[in-house]
Amino acid sequence: MPETPPRPSVLFVCVHNAGRSQMAAAFLTHLAGDRVQVRSAGSAPAGTVNPAVVEALAEIGIDISAEVPKVLTVEAVQASDVVITMGCGDTCPVFPGKRYLDWRLPDPAGQGVDAVRPIRDEIEQRVRALLDEIAPTPRA
Repeated sequence: MPETPPRPSVLFVCVHNAGRSQMAAAFLTHLAGDRVQVRSAGSAPAGTVNPAVVEALAEIGIDISAEVPKVLTVEAVQASDVVITMGCGDTCPVFPGKRYLDWRLPDPAGQGVDAVRPIRDEIEQRVRALLDEIAPTPRA
């Protein structure tokens, strides 16, 4: 039997881990299933996930109502193959051998669901492209 390749791991980081990184992690988890290990964190986590983000994802059938913002740790970065930052600047520790991407996206903080939808849709497109690259769907 062929050996199963190790699962890639992705860490999404934004300042509050209440919007962009939560959406990206939710999309990757939803689309990849168990093919990718997914984490998200914030350099200065908020107390709760942005309600407009929860609503925008619920509209398309993804429930993140139970998620809570998590603090960014050195261990989370070390355990990840790909680290995607979204506006956290230089607060993310850098380690050799990791792939770093910076996704410049508007911050949904303080925005209503109408403003969050285009951010959600942009994140979905980026996550789909990332997934095709790091863990393509096996062909039958």
